[in-house]
Amino acid sequence: MKRLIPVLLIFATPSFASEWNTRSDDQLLTQTELETTLRGQTLTYYDGGTSEFRGDGQYFYTYGGVWQGIYHLGADSTVCVTYVTEQTRCDLYVSYDGNLTVITETGLRFPIKSIVKN
Repeated sequence: MKRLIPVLLIFATPSFASEWNTRSDDQLLTQTELETTLRGQTLTYYDGGTSEFRGDGQYFYTYGGVWQGIYHLGADSTVCVTYVTEQTRCDLYVSYDGNLTVITETGLRFPIKSIVKN
């Protein structure tokens, strides 16, 4: 199983951020910027949901329930999560108007309300 996860992440990672539903003033983040912004942090969305990125690679999304997985920071401003159910999803993280925004593969945009160190 552990050998399968890196392979799944390769196929799940979008090849180009240009395929995402971005706006002209969205600024992509480097892998180093993603690392600094996300690892060891909890992001809170305006709907009250949270994304917790632990330093050891564990990921927890909480909104009415808790979904657990392992996250991978991409070099193309993406973050992919493989959940314990073996489902994988990738999102694009951008800076928009000075704030962090998450864009899903389906084009939905979720601005981040706050970022707090775990």
